[in-house]
Formats: sequence, structure tokens, C-alpha cells
Amino acid sequence: MIPRVYGRVGTPVEFRGSAYDFGHAIAAIQFSMDDGKTWTAYDTPNTNDYQNVSWTFEYVPEKAGFYVLKVRSVNDCGKVSPEAAFAELRVR
Repeated sequence: MIPRVYGRVGTPVEFRGSAYDFGHAIAAIQFSMDDGKTWTAYDTPNTNDYQNVSWTFEYVPEKAGFYVLKVRSVNDCGKVSPEAAFAELRVR
């Protein structure tokens, strides 16, 4: 889990984390704000199979409430993380 983040409506919130898959390079990081119904992928070119990939994701909440960001990686063989990491966001 990624630490809980607090934000305000209309103000960008930044999430940070890292991904790794020992023996395989990370080809992309995917993000979902709708409980995994849809995923947005960002390619991670020039990665290797022995270092972590650091990522950031910026989100601008449109209304107050509680949100959950899900994050997963895709390796160079096309396999997706077996379980997504998540971060909670409380917006006022």
C-alpha cells in the first residue's frame, strides 16, 4: 500500500511509488481510479531487469470524497502484476 494522501478539490495531487519484477524489465505502469474497470498505461522505455522503476501519477479531483488509486506494472513479457498496489486519497 502507498501512504494515504490528502487533497483539495481542483488542486493536483501527486502519488509516487516504485515497481520491480526481478528477472524482467518493467515495460509499463498502469493506473486506475475506477477500481480497476479501466487502466491508463504509461510506457517505461529503457528499463532493465535489475533496477526499480520509479513512477509518479498526478490526479486533479473534481469533487470532495474518498478515492482509491490502483497501480500495477506490466513486464517485458506482457505479464501484469498479480495484485495491484493502492493508495487512498481523501479530498475536501
